[in-house]
Amino acid sequence: MNATPTPHADPAADLDWLRLDHQICFSLHAASRAFNGVYRVLLKELGLTYPQYLAMLVLWERGELPVKKLGEHLRLDSGTLSPLLKRLEAAGLVVRERSARDERSVVVRPTAQGTELRERAVRVPHRIVTATGFDLAEIGDLKARLDTLTAALDTAAALEAGPDRTPTAAAENPTGCR
Repeated sequence: MNATPTPHADPAADLDWLRLDHQICFSLHAASRAFNGVYRVLLKELGLTYPQYLAMLVLWERGELPVKKLGEHLRLDSGTLSPLLKRLEAAGLVVRERSARDERSVVVRPTAQGTELRERAVRVPHRIVTATGFDLAEIGDLKARLDTLTAALDTAAALEAGPDRTPTAAAENPTGCR
């Protein structure tokens, strides 16, 4: 399937590409907002926001991590991640401290209370699967397709950014103006 619109002799047909209901990005955005709505309700029981839940998932899986690595896993920059971690620390769920090996680096790890929360959180994925109405095979297929899409878009962003601009810089400054 060719994802690139092809010019038509009829300019009105080209404008059809600009219809909101033809935008895959909007379908993904709408699905993401719908997921967030369900997560908001489920995570209220745990006292977490969705981004906090994602951070805890990584920490439960990986244990202690430098904040920079946690940000890479979550695809979040430090400006977004730092306040999130401060709130988790204030709630007693994580501890942040300077690395003994590299004082420029801050590491974060779950506290005992944060680790205990994992036992209550284990129900969340089951409830999400139920909410989707999909079976596990469909969920696995959709996740694999979205992972493939993400990788393709990351590659496209890097190519669009060009050799002297990183994808991150391009995303932060899409016009190229300084």
